[in-house]
Amino acid sequence: MRSLTDVTPTRADLERLSRDGEPVTLTSCDLDGMDLAGLDLTGWEFERCTLKGTVFNGARLEGARFAGCRAAGSSFVGADLLDGSIEGGDFSNANFRGTTLTDVKISRCKMTGADLTDVQAIGLALEDVLLVLAVLPKLSFRKKTLTRVDFSDADMRACDFREAVLDECSLRDAHLVDCRFEDADLRGADLGGVKLTDARRFKGALISKAQAADLLGQLGLRVM
Repeated sequence: MRSLTDVTPTRADLERLSRDGEPVTLTSCDLDGMDLAGLDLTGWEFERCTLKGTVFNGARLEGARFAGCRAAGSSFVGADLLDGSIEGGDFSNANFRGTTLTDVKISRCKMTGADLTDVQAIGLALEDVLLVLAVLPKLSFRKKTLTRVDFSDADMRACDFREAVLDECSLRDAHLVDCRFEDADLRGADLGGVKLTDARRFKGALISKAQAADLLGQLGLRVM
């Protein structure tokens, strides 16, 4: 595998490397604002790179790995990140609309305000991810275990949480219209901001006595 370290390559440089067909590791490289749309970056690794505003639209990123990158405002519209991973780093306000995230693992990552509309996310795994104010309508988490994922204030219309387990997660003030929670385990979730009148959205879910007491407390009742 070829490698580049502490450089600021041009698109022409990376396009030439992509044509060689061999994966490349970029470490601490500056790619801020670069247009890499449509390139074949299969198996490439980006370690501690700066990718602010970098455009990967339509790129082939199967098996690609992003580790500790600063990628706020980057764009992956229509890219294929099949079997890839995002580990650590800042992807705040990144645009993933229409991206293939099948069998992708995202961990220890800040994705505040990220747009995941219309992603293909079968097998998507999330752990220690900050998705505050993110947009991810109709995403399916069915039968998934989510650990320390913060969905506070996120737009999660029509998401599917059936049979999911939310461990140390937050749904505080999230937009949950038309979500499904049948057989979901929400005992480890922060449901702050949920009103008793909205409790029907959690029909069929498992909640704790403390969570039930918080809801009933809105009627002036106490659970002993």
